[in-house]
Amino acid sequence: MDFKVEYLSFFVVKMEGEGEQASPSYRHYQTFDENSYQESNVMWFLEGEFARTVKRKAERTPKTDQAPTKIGKFIVEPGHGLDSNPNYNMFYRLKKAESIEDFKKATDDMIRAYIQTSASRGGALIIARAKLTKYFDEPFIFIMKCDFENKIARIADDFIIQEVQMAISAKNIKSILYPYMPEEGMVNEWELKIFQSSHARYFEDFLKYVDYEPSVPELMNTQVMGMVQEFIEESFPVEQEEKEKELEEMDLWAGKKERELQEKWTPDQVEAATQALVEAKPDLEMKFKLDAVMVKSMLSEYGENIHFAKIGNRYVVLIEGDSFQFDKGISPIELLRPDQLEEVMHKITNKQFRSNGYTEVAAGRNDEDPPF
Repeated sequence: MDFKVEYLSFFVVKMEGEGEQASPSYRHYQTFDENSYQESNVMWFLEGEFARTVKRKAERTPKTDQAPTKIGKFIVEPGHGLDSNPNYNMFYRLKKAESIEDFKKATDDMIRAYIQTSASRGGALIIARAKLTKYFDEPFIFIMKCDFENKIARIADDFIIQEVQMAISAKNIKSILYPYMPEEGMVNEWELKIFQSSHARYFEDFLKYVDYEPSVPELMNTQVMGMVQEFIEESFPVEQEEKEKELEEMDLWAGKKERELQEKWTPDQVEAATQALVEAKPDLEMKFKLDAVMVKSMLSEYGENIHFAKIGNRYVVLIEGDSFQFDKGISPIELLRPDQLEEVMHKITNKQFRSNGYTEVAAGRNDEDPPF
């Protein structure tokens, strides 16, 4: 992808003060037009970065809440156009600037808005307008944020090692691309793409009038809590106090980072709820821990090849399949000739008996009420 840079402004953001009291300020270093950019060191610094920004993949529904690359859509009230969105208008002014002075003025407006956000940090901010002439007459707007690097030195003739102040790196540049190009030759003027490989959420804080598709965990949480509410409504049709208590308990449960098995729904109810989620999104994952053992699978495997059970007061996970595969270091387990399931269950049952102070049960015991 060959981009022709029409204008580019280079700013440095500095944090004045320390800790929570630090406040950002900025300095404009230079704004380039096409000719002066071609002769500048900035061109060397950004070599290939425009193409990398465009090609970086983004999922509309990210698999994690912390996905670094997201697709955003400008928010407008029903019946209103894009020009009613303040964030869109900042990009539009950059796209339509007719001179280097117009572009510089538009970039000044954008960086002033950026440093007013709580997530702004020190570093270099580069705002560029560039055309991909192979496909489009309309330009793209690139915003690139480079953080300052700590303890950077260079080799010098006089002192061997010389400290470099305010060093920046092209590694892990955070960026905004407008408009979003889902594939070569296609753009969507309602959407942009952000990339921020940190927890600071630089651009989400900056672009207050842009909305992002919920992540898979967010989507699942919303759908499951909707099922929970429906279940509670059916279970407590009259008892308002019981209903409110149950809803409060489930809200607390949903808000926890690590959650325990609730033992509220029957296997049939869980399978029906799981099937509804999988039908909507077949590639949903399931991850859980049983004590120190981590299991990761597809949600569709639950009830099919993965089963939960109890023996006495202990949990059992049954995983069925046609073959095993082991990676890395060889272990004795790979030489195992497995027992039949009935024998394994007998061992587990005897362990339960012993832990409760009873004598081991004989193989084949059929007592309906084992003493645990």
